[in-house]
Amino acid sequence: MSLSPSRPLCPRPGVHENLHRLPLTPPDFHDGLDTASDDQIIELATHVLATERDALANLHNLYSSNISAQRNFKQAVNNIGKCSRKGGRIIISGMGKSGKIGRKFAATLNSFGIPSTFLHPTEAMHGDLGMIGQHDAIVILTYSGRTPEILSLVPYLPSELPLIAITAYADAAPCPLFAGRFSGLCTLLPAPIPCSEVDAFGVPTPTSSTTTALALTDALALVIARQMHASPPAIFHHYHPGGAIGASVVAKGSRQMESIAIKVDDVPIVAPRQVQYKPTILEVILAAASSPSGWVRTSPERIIAPRQIQWIGRTVDLNQGLGSLADGIIVEKGDWISIPAAYTIQEAQDWILHMRQCSRGRTFLKRGTVLGIVDGQQCVSGVVEIEDILDDHRLQDQ
Repeated sequence: MSLSPSRPLCPRPGVHENLHRLPLTPPDFHDGLDTASDDQIIELATHVLATERDALANLHNLYSSNISAQRNFKQAVNNIGKCSRKGGRIIISGMGKSGKIGRKFAATLNSFGIPSTFLHPTEAMHGDLGMIGQHDAIVILTYSGRTPEILSLVPYLPSELPLIAITAYADAAPCPLFAGRFSGLCTLLPAPIPCSEVDAFGVPTPTSSTTTALALTDALALVIARQMHASPPAIFHHYHPGGAIGASVVAKGSRQMESIAIKVDDVPIVAPRQVQYKPTILEVILAAASSPSGWVRTSPERIIAPRQIQWIGRTVDLNQGLGSLADGIIVEKGDWISIPAAYTIQEAQDWILHMRQCSRGRTFLKRGTVLGIVDGQQCVSGVVEIEDILDDHRLQDQ
């Protein structure tokens, strides 16, 4: 006899008859918070907010007054900056809710052009350890400092790489994350909370602890970005063109410096085949006349801006050499003032005016200054005259 797969082989008596009595959805429970009054709901909510506010205030006081915490924070910033400048990445790891804070930290760093990635502790033990490079820095988030998955991972992390731990420990010595590692490469960033989550809420759910970790990693990201870039906003806008943030930048109609820069490779060189040739002023002016941009180079790394050429053409003997005029007219590449290509014109203006408020800034940010536009590969790919973005009035010496 063939059996139908849709029928049970050994049905129990009464099963089918009782199926209609079973609820299709879980029953509603009306005890607990559902029966709380409106006042009790708001009281609990504000208690949570106040508890997390106190945790942040405690963290602020720690890093405002504790010399050890301050020293460690600066060391973490320097270690991450050094690794990033060498082409390394920031490897961030954490389990559970701490891991989610770690993912956000990595995303924030990436938005500032600081390559970062999240390493899941369990996946790391199954092959993802291979993503760690020789110039990387490692950041671990674990409030307790004793998360089993993290403790299992740490012995396999390269001991020659900087290890930064964000945890509740106040001192690195007893922290098990640093056991057996060279102390000079270990940095503890304490992120304690003044009241345990069990005492505050009756349940050990990560709340205040993840809030302090989030705030501390935000502080790290913004400080590192400021150390790495002259204008973090320009870099952030460059790497964050989407969403409401990106739309707000586009809405402002902000143009980046690269949009007005003259490509260095497009600037002609006077007598390029004659080694150590010293052109006359007339030859420079003729080269400028045939240059689409008006810029001229006297060698691959020596340049004359259009306004300087106009000035010498009006005031000096065209047949004389450039020797007596070279100072301040021909600008060596080493004297070009670097400006990121991702800067908006407004941001470049703001930076120059800020620097000119210092007496030293007025000595190198003045009329005739050549701005070297630095692309994403850290190469000077373009040039701009400072007068192209600031008028004479704002370039006055006073």
